[in-house]
This record gives sequence, C-alpha cells and structure tokens, in this order.
Amino acid sequence: MQKQRLFIASCVALIATAMSFAIRGDIMGQVQTELQLTDVQVGWILGAAFWGFGLSILFGGPLCDLLGMGTIMRLAAAGHILGAILTIISRDFTVFFLSTVVVGIANGFVEAAINPLIATIYSENKTAKLTTLHAWFPGGIVIGGVLAFLFTQLGFGWQAKTLMLLVPAVIYLWLFMGQTFPATERAAAGVPFGDMFKEILRPLFILLWVCMWLTAATELGANSWIPTIFNRVMESSARSGILQVVWINMVMYLMRQFGHNVSHKIAPTGLIAITAVFASFGLYMFSHASSVAAAFGWAAVFAVGIAFWWPTMLGITSERFPRTGALGLAVIGATGSVSTALAGPVMGWLSERYGTDHVLPIWSALPLVLIVIFGAIYLYDRARGGYKVERLEARV
Repeated sequence: MQKQRLFIASCVALIATAMSFAIRGDIMGQVQTELQLTDVQVGWILGAAFWGFGLSILFGGPLCDLLGMGTIMRLAAAGHILGAILTIISRDFTVFFLSTVVVGIANGFVEAAINPLIATIYSENKTAKLTTLHAWFPGGIVIGGVLAFLFTQLGFGWQAKTLMLLVPAVIYLWLFMGQTFPATERAAAGVPFGDMFKEILRPLFILLWVCMWLTAATELGANSWIPTIFNRVMESSARSGILQVVWINMVMYLMRQFGHNVSHKIAPTGLIAITAVFASFGLYMFSHASSVAAAFGWAAVFAVGIAFWWPTMLGITSERFPRTGALGLAVIGATGSVSTALAGPVMGWLSERYGTDHVLPIWSALPLVLIVIFGAIYLYDRARGGYKVERLEARV
C-alpha cells in the first residue's frame, strides 16, 4: 500500500513540474506586457527555468543519498508553493525571475528524487515503471495547457493561472507526509559513495550520456519550436500552434501509459533504435506538411517516435549502471535539461541562417545518429546473450 502511495505521489509531483512549464509558457506574453519586460529579460526568465531545472537535478541526485529522498521531495513541494506565491506577487523582473528560479529548482528536485525512488521500490521492473511514471510529464503538459486555455476563455489573468500550480503541489506534499522512504538501491546494497563517481566514467555510460544530448534535443528542443514553425509556415493563428503541443503530448502520454510494457518485449536499446526511425521521419515530414491535417498526422508519428526516450534512457541507466545510484540518474536527467536549454538557441540560429522551413529537416538528422548507436549496442548485447540487467543485492 505504501509503495502504491509513493508511486501516486511521484506521479502528482511530476504533474506539478509539467504544469509549471505549461503555465509559465502560456502566461509569458501577458506577463511581458503587464510588467513591461524586454525580450532580453523574457529570454533570461525562460532560460532560468531550464538551467535551474538541470542544475538542481544534478546536485539533487547525490543529496538523495545524503539527506534522503523524502527530504528532497518536501523541499520540492516547498519550492513549488513558494515559487507560485512569488510569481503571483511579482511586480517587476527581479521578483518574477527569482520565482522562476525557485520553481525550476523545485522541478529539478522532483526529477532528482522520484527517479531513484521508483527505481528502488520497483527494482524488478524499472524501465516499465519509470515509463508509466513519466507518462505524467506530457500528461501534466496537457492538463496545464488545457486549463490555461480555458482560464483564458473565462477571462482570468496570469495570477489565477499560476494559482493552479498550488493544487498538485499541496496534494503530493500531503501524500508524502508520514511515509517512510527507503534508502536508494545503491545505499541499500552498501556500494560506497565514491563508487558512483567511478561508474559514470565507464565507456558505455559516457556513450549513454552523449546519446542523452541527442534524445533530449530531438524531443524537447523540436517540441519547443514546433508551434512557432507551424504558425509561420502554415500562416496559422497562435492557437493552432499551441494545439500542436497539446496533441503531441497527448500522444506521448497514451504511449507511455498504455505501452509501458513494450520494454519487456523489446530490449530498451532496440526500442530506442526502432522508434528513432519514426522520430526522424515524422519530424522531416511535419516540416513538409501542406495542410493542417497532415501537420497533425506527422506530429503524431513524431510523438510516437520520441514517446519512450526519456524514461527508457533513465531505465537503461538504472538497469545497466545501478552502482551509479541517484548520481547516474541525476547526470542523465540534468544532461537532458541542459541539452534542451541549448537546443533552443541553436535551432534559432539555424532558422535565421537557413530559414524557418529548413530547421526541422536539419534537426531530423539527430535521430539517425541514435539509430546507428543504439542499433550497434543492441547487436553487441545480442551477440553476448542479450540485454542484461545488473542487480544489486541489499545488505541484510
């Protein structure tokens, strides 16, 4: 029963994280006008969300071992609540920027704690449970995006939209209250703290780290630009572009929620290699869509391609490198966040240099690299008996 409650609480915490991104993205136009922010200041605010997210994941991972996952999750809830309140009372750039940093740190702490928590309590089924858990990131984007849209139609301002973040934050804080958190899998097995750092220097882990740059840049980097590119190329209203984001995340949610057991039928490495074909083809064809219907269709193909990547990368990390503990998961998660933060400016540069309609065709080459790398790893494993999960035995 406690295991189920911890899992549900982790899902709600991830919903809070996703809603914070969706709501902040929705309100920035109005906030810029009311607080008289420059484009440079808006850029700093948007960047703070990702940098705070990535850095807190990185430092939050080792802190899970030192302070405990329960403490990290309570700090995350406090950050979400404080950040929402700071956002609501913001009257200038400084306070709004600070609120973004606080929420970003809270988001990172959530990611830093829930991944090793779920990997620990479901040690026999890591990739599948992480996939189900991470269904609630796109799910939370959909929830936040739809609610923000409805609030706009009802005439509510950005402060009212921000108040929505308090709901999941209070719920997951309550769900975690009074619960006993296990030690991380690494700590329970008695693996020395220093061994985590040795493990992340293994060649295969470094290769996985490199691939995380590519998977995150393809998934979230392209996702962040798709609405803008759709609106420019299709000469659509901003509302249609926003619906592209909701549609893509809805498909991803369904794939993760109902297809999480696919990792039991296909090795995780093979799964990424296969789905990378869909991601590349879908992204390329989306950029050449000549109608709204075609754009939504190819966006769905792209969503199917990227749906399993983030949780599968975490699953591979935990299954193949359990001795890295919370640090390994934190490094991979933080890399994905930093990759997303850097992908935006790079895609902007490509748009300015080659034109908006050439950005996504160029970006669609990234999954082709993943096909080669993960295809090679899959074949290497198969020649040696197949994908192997390394297990740590807890000390009695």
